[in-house]
Amino acid sequence: MPISNQTRRLGQSLAPLVRLGVVPGIGPALDLRLSETAQALRRAILDDIPAFSESGNPDVLPELDAHAADHMRELRRLLGGGDVGDFDFVARHARLRAGQKFPLEASLHAYRCGHKVLSRWMRDAAIETVRDNADAVVSAISDFAIEYTDAISTVAAAEYVSQTRALAEAEGDRRTELLNLLLSGYDESDARVARLLRRAGYLEQRQSFCIALAQSADPREMENPARAERLVDAVQQAVSTLPLRVLIGVRDNVVNAIFSATRRQSGWTAPQVTLAGRIRPKLLELGPAAVIGLSTDQPSTSHIPKGLREAQMALDFATVADRVVQFAQLPLRKLLLHLAGETVQSALPPWTDDFLRADARARGALVRTLKAYAD
Repeated sequence: MPISNQTRRLGQSLAPLVRLGVVPGIGPALDLRLSETAQALRRAILDDIPAFSESGNPDVLPELDAHAADHMRELRRLLGGGDVGDFDFVARHARLRAGQKFPLEASLHAYRCGHKVLSRWMRDAAIETVRDNADAVVSAISDFAIEYTDAISTVAAAEYVSQTRALAEAEGDRRTELLNLLLSGYDESDARVARLLRRAGYLEQRQSFCIALAQSADPREMENPARAERLVDAVQQAVSTLPLRVLIGVRDNVVNAIFSATRRQSGWTAPQVTLAGRIRPKLLELGPAAVIGLSTDQPSTSHIPKGLREAQMALDFATVADRVVQFAQLPLRKLLLHLAGETVQSALPPWTDDFLRADARARGALVRTLKAYAD
């Protein structure tokens, strides 16, 4: 239901209270039980919702008390004859909770717990204010309390979801910037870049980095964003049990992943098994739908572009039959031919074509003879 409808209905629920004389005369009766109600509200929420007490964030409980006080002030204002506002204080609190990753369910449950306590507070004050026609007064207060809880819950849920999406987009942008920065290389004298890498934990000592490039066995599938994201998720899931960090994204229709882990515990301990060697068995679990190239382990962030080139070459050799290829395991002869292929092609002597035609007529005998001499 749109928030505007909730606001309109809340305003309509105040009209019977005005006719009965509860509004605006209820104020003094509400003030008498203000402190008592605030304490009861806190107890009810903490007793019923463990998330508040179990949170490791020291600000959660003080913020809960402040937010409860805001609601009591708002109810006092509305029942004192004030107009229904936009509940900006609810929206601010929801954005705060989203930033803390505090569960939305716990916040909404707190509103339900608060409804019980606050409705009793308002009911008792209303009966004391208008002693005649108590049934009508209680009914009108109940309707108002329900509409108020619905309105604040709607505002809070909408703002929490909106803020969560905004934070996720910002985090995605930050991770994309970091991924592109590491893969493309960076100027080590750039202070802004150094701060970004330090905050992300990529300048810590004794780390190894391994780069993986993955794509669907049918490269055309990578043009579909949804399928590319599924491969991203599959790579992350495959290595989720390993003690390492993953920075991953899609660049140029290929999944690019930077894996990092502690190389050794201290300068006196031996390095662990290579990072690439630990990752490869996990990536093989992806099955024949993907082909992957893995670099060798790189000792620092400045070597990541070199690792990217290695992963690109390894990916060139990956096939459905050999799905996950490590650069370190490629034969030297294959690498030399791969690296020199285009350059050598343009430098071949003019008699090469005649030689290849003669070899074809001899059914490969000339090339076999040359290989025998070479061996």
